[in-house]
Amino acid sequence: MSSQNWNADNIPSQTGKTILITGANSGLGLEAAKVLSGKGAHVIMTARNMASGKEAVSKIKKENPNARLDLMRLDLSDFASIHQFSEEFHKKYSKLDIYIQNAGVMTPVNHELTREGFELQFGTNHLGHFLLTGLLLDIVKNTPNARIAIQSSLIHKLKTGKPDIHFDDLNFDKGYNKQIAYAQSKLANLLFAYELDRKLKAHNINATVAAAHPGYTKTNLARHTGFFIQVIFANILAQKVEIGTLPILRAAADSNVKGGEYFGPTKMREMRGYPELVRSSDKSYDRDLARRLWEVSEELTGVTYNFS
Repeated sequence: MSSQNWNADNIPSQTGKTILITGANSGLGLEAAKVLSGKGAHVIMTARNMASGKEAVSKIKKENPNARLDLMRLDLSDFASIHQFSEEFHKKYSKLDIYIQNAGVMTPVNHELTREGFELQFGTNHLGHFLLTGLLLDIVKNTPNARIAIQSSLIHKLKTGKPDIHFDDLNFDKGYNKQIAYAQSKLANLLFAYELDRKLKAHNINATVAAAHPGYTKTNLARHTGFFIQVIFANILAQKVEIGTLPILRAAADSNVKGGEYFGPTKMREMRGYPELVRSSDKSYDRDLARRLWEVSEELTGVTYNFS
């Protein structure tokens, strides 16, 4: 698989494809929506705040008046919202060619909980997407060559984040650390991605799953990381969103993806550069850990995946 300076020009025409992007109202999700709608796709953009979502749609339409866009409300921290979204999506669409799981919460200062009482990052970044994917699985199965692209983060393997799945305290009730909680959610994204791809292949379902991370990209997601990191590091090290979005675009739209791959930049310890195949942490490939997380996730979300 050639990877030299892979960029948006490498994406083939997406005309006729239906693409869902969560968290498409800003940052990486907005850029992905702009690029893929520019390739002719019908892009469904989700946002928790509809005013912000409408502003994002307007930004794309200003550059590309012919962009085919649909804005739908989705709050991944609220299971009721996810179920309502699924019902509305099923009424509108019968296929889902590409599903980009991009929405996320990063390092909130305080110990916040989802509507169902889960730690906000794990509940939104992992459980919310796990539930929605299970609810949309029937459409994915009925779409030839469907692709699911899951956004992770470099922090999933940084020692400072102590990445692990803390089954004895998933919600950090015993003590909240925003970085450790974020690392848990991003490791969960990868365990889910690889296990879902294995399950799809095992059941001969014509769909693939790939994952990505944006390196260090300047977006508003990092607004809780502190003044020093935002002002000093972001202005010196962070790459532009146009480059940071390329890994998830490659995971979503590179026709050579076989499933189970992980894309990210390789320069400056994977903080910058064009997307290439990279390796995630050893723990992310632990099949026993992935199976346990899957079972716990089905129990917590109340969704059972039907691969038959």
